[in-house]
Amino acid sequence: GGGAGLCLAARQRLREHSAAELPGGSLQLTLYQYKTCPFCSKVRAFLDYHGLPYEIVEVNPIMRKEIKFSSYRKVPILLANAGSPLQLNDSSVIISAIKTYLISRRNSLEEIVSFYPPVKTMTEQGKEVFEYENKYWLMLDEKETKRVYPVKEVRVEEMKWRKWADDWLVHLISPNVYRTPKEALASFDYIVREGKFGTLEGLFAKYVGAVAMFFVSKRLKKRHQLRDDVREDLYEAVNEWVKAVGKNRLFMGGNQPNLADLAVYGVLRVMEGLEAFDDMMVNTKIQPWYQRMEEVIQK
Repeated sequence: GGGAGLCLAARQRLREHSAAELPGGSLQLTLYQYKTCPFCSKVRAFLDYHGLPYEIVEVNPIMRKEIKFSSYRKVPILLANAGSPLQLNDSSVIISAIKTYLISRRNSLEEIVSFYPPVKTMTEQGKEVFEYENKYWLMLDEKETKRVYPVKEVRVEEMKWRKWADDWLVHLISPNVYRTPKEALASFDYIVREGKFGTLEGLFAKYVGAVAMFFVSKRLKKRHQLRDDVREDLYEAVNEWVKAVGKNRLFMGGNQPNLADLAVYGVLRVMEGLEAFDDMMVNTKIQPWYQRMEEVIQK
């Protein structure tokens, strides 16, 4: 779930966080991120909703010297100190591990993280990557599982849509925010303003990066077999999500968001302030759910 290179952009209202501890004084959190990365946005949505204070370290996406301590060269990275420092990688692993820790204090965070071992796999492009096969599972005992998921279908549904957000929804973002040269330039203008760039790096990223990502978005469009008008794929996906939530629930989690709600919201909000976001709000049925998510996370 880490975004490599420049992740795409959006306007966000992000609260300032400082290093602080969870109840019981047991855990300190530091998030290494690109503010405009959808995977980082997912993690922030989760931490904010659960009221977990954390320190943010914005990473320079070109030099990445802020994460030179790590052999894992993507973001997000979450450093958690629960008596000893621990590094968590991959947005979905971070969310599953911390959620498990909040629900069950039977195991140390270090032991919980060991339940998500990385497995080396090969991409279609022949690149070696690490994947976490069980990253959508919460590692709970039977009693805890029944408390969080009263019926099996609730857990299955949450895992299905968390995976959908990672495997499909996130791949619709770049082709949409870099759809035209104008949109690509607007996206990079925001990335540069909100990211951590030097003056020359910012100028280079804004203009050269916008041109490059305009053409990259066309390759992504072909790779993921999107339609000529990629907006149609975005609208269809968003309405599919709204249909899955249904008319009788405020959120997929019922009266409160579950991990699928937080994942989908985290991905979509990186488009805020961009043309793709405005089009999505006008041409889909997402707005009521999206506004409820904003309100509940702010609370």
